[in-house]
Amino acid sequence: MSFKGLAKGSTDKRRSLLESIYLWEVVKGLAVTGRHLIRNIFHTGDMPTMQYPEEKRVYSDRFRGRHRLMQREDGTPRCVACQMCSTYCPADCIHITAAESDDPTIEKYPAIFDIDLLRCVYCGLCEEACPCDAIRLDTGIYEIAADHRDKFIVDKEFLLHNRTDGTR
Repeated sequence: MSFKGLAKGSTDKRRSLLESIYLWEVVKGLAVTGRHLIRNIFHTGDMPTMQYPEEKRVYSDRFRGRHRLMQREDGTPRCVACQMCSTYCPADCIHITAAESDDPTIEKYPAIFDIDLLRCVYCGLCEEACPCDAIRLDTGIYEIAADHRDKFIVDKEFLLHNRTDGTR
């Protein structure tokens, strides 16, 4: 670093074009932030705060809630254990173990059907991939809480008893 040409106590007042533009952009960003801050201080009624759980949020009909397995008329799962949903799942959260069915019209059924809700990204690809419309994300249940991680792995019986009205 060369200090030639600089007298003691003096600084170089010239800024490059890049430094000038950067400083101006920082000032503009601070102005936007300050404007939002002042607007929110004086207009608190416009702030989108909900008093949860007293006020529940209204979701659209296309909202993807917790999974459910559809049933046939006789109460058996509609799933034929084709593994399409677990293949298409980007999070790899669906685990199916197939078994041979006693019914001659059905080749296989899921002996084990588990979904890890902590891994699931609720993208709906499993719902689209299913050829027999066996899995849906239309329960309306979005409050998912438990005291242990193991309770977020739901099995076939749990999925068969989820309903669209948001209850189990």
